[in-house]
Amino acid sequence: MGLNWQDFTAKGAKDYEIAEAAEKHLIKIRELAAKTGLQDEEILPYGHYVAKIDYARALNRLKDKPDGKYIDVTAITPTPLGEGKSTTTMGLVQGMGKLGLNVTAAIRQPSGGPTMNIKGSAAGGGMSQCVPLTPFSLGLTGDINAIMNSHNLGMVALNSRMQHERNYDDAQLAKRSLKRLDIDPTRVELGWIIDFAAQCLRNIIIGMGGKNDGYMMQSKFGIAVSSEIMAILAVASDLKDMRERIGKIVVAYDKKGNPVTTSDLDVAGAMTAWMVEALNPNLMQTLEGQPCFVHAGPFANIAIGQSSIVSDRLALKLSDYHVTESGFAADIGFEKFWNLKCRFSGLVPNAAVVVATVRALKCHGGAPIPVPGKPLPEEYKGENVGQVEKGCENLLHHVATVKKAGISPVVCINSFVSDTKAEIEAIRKICEAAGARVAVSDHWLKGGEGAIELANAVKDACDDKPQFKFLYDLNEPLKDRINKIAVEVYGADGVDYSADAAKKLDQFEKDPATAKLGLCMVKTHLSLSDNPSVKGVPKGWKLFVRDCLVYAGAGFVVPVAGAITLMPGTASDPAYRRVDVDTETGRVKGLF
Repeated sequence: MGLNWQDFTAKGAKDYEIAEAAEKHLIKIRELAAKTGLQDEEILPYGHYVAKIDYARALNRLKDKPDGKYIDVTAITPTPLGEGKSTTTMGLVQGMGKLGLNVTAAIRQPSGGPTMNIKGSAAGGGMSQCVPLTPFSLGLTGDINAIMNSHNLGMVALNSRMQHERNYDDAQLAKRSLKRLDIDPTRVELGWIIDFAAQCLRNIIIGMGGKNDGYMMQSKFGIAVSSEIMAILAVASDLKDMRERIGKIVVAYDKKGNPVTTSDLDVAGAMTAWMVEALNPNLMQTLEGQPCFVHAGPFANIAIGQSSIVSDRLALKLSDYHVTESGFAADIGFEKFWNLKCRFSGLVPNAAVVVATVRALKCHGGAPIPVPGKPLPEEYKGENVGQVEKGCENLLHHVATVKKAGISPVVCINSFVSDTKAEIEAIRKICEAAGARVAVSDHWLKGGEGAIELANAVKDACDDKPQFKFLYDLNEPLKDRINKIAVEVYGADGVDYSADAAKKLDQFEKDPATAKLGLCMVKTHLSLSDNPSVKGVPKGWKLFVRDCLVYAGAGFVVPVAGAITLMPGTASDPAYRRVDVDTETGRVKGLF
């Protein structure tokens, strides 16, 4: 695209500076769509470089075309600094483009919470980014806004109904065409959502005032990406499926213990109305002009952690190789890709990339845990082959998880300038002995040129015949399935439950529909265990499930392990302190 990596990453340019320099080289969206194989009537432009795609029209036209090869990008257990999955996804696609392959990508839309906090916008980095960066980072085409409106409308309907049932007798309700739902105020499942990390909203009281000021009760906020509507956007196959799923959302329970849904509140149709346009995937591009679909944005530690099924289905019809990315490490994001997303989509992956960094391997090998915003400890600045070798235990654990799914793993060593030849060779030797392909990639520094070794390794892995199989059957009891994930994916010795979680699971098991839902585990991403401070491959521990939720619309039961919240907090030195606008040009600076 006309950018020379030596002019940027080698000179210490920031991500937003590289993205800004790339703008004059970007492919206009109609040209990009045509290059991708889309027709003009399937394109819904949002400015010059972003478009929504009428996926239903395009999929109908392409329905008889064979699917391309399907590749997932996952990782080892990361440090709090992250290990570069999105950057690797962009670099891999660019590298495959350098090989002359017809390739696409799909990544999640970033949440405003991490974008304005410490993690950044997750567009990739260096010479491997999804662009244009500013719209990508600041709302894109409004999908998350639609999710917030849809979700919060459900909460409006719930609280309003509780107020009216309190204020009116049955005859007065009947005149208003309402049936008494007798909602238990102590069993309200739904809360409000906002797309920021706002810890002050985790626990709130609403409805204070008089009888016309709503129903007074305890309530809560979660971050937008934790909403069940976001999960539904990720897994819905079409608009009809989305409408049915939204109608199944359990918002509360009545005083007899029966679920109360959005359909019971007569709000499911209006909630879906907010989501019609959001169901169309967004088309953007890499720094080197490959098409990238950006759609859905659920976190993986508190949600399903996948971009949308509709974007993957569309991309697989349009390209020979399609790369999608799952949130966090293979114990979380890949496990949900494997047992939830692939089960819902019916798609079979051909290969999975496990991203590793020397930095993270040293952390798992005994080096101090790095802290965002603080200088990197000295242990990371010099060669330490012993720590790297010890840390490879964590890497091999994730490689084994990918193998359990029956697909070929490729270890990507996401290269940093501080890595030494001896450290790289130690990783390569250990992983190849375990039966995994290994590639060193300099995509952050050099873009596609630096990812050719990785691209070739992934292309070769895609030629292996997948022996894909799920970890569990939906007919197995919920506790048995939770135990399988804990033991076979996390490495636990078993599972312990709080009294409340055990009671809920027993109740779920008695409902034939709920008992056959998938499992979407909530767990820290910073450890294989439920304790974020424990690194490597922990031994002699049991997973503690303290709560259990049901997302009937999305199609899964949600066991909650450890001390984790659906509303993250904002750090003391958040990214928003460095984001500003050039008032002469209107350009946003400081995004990363």
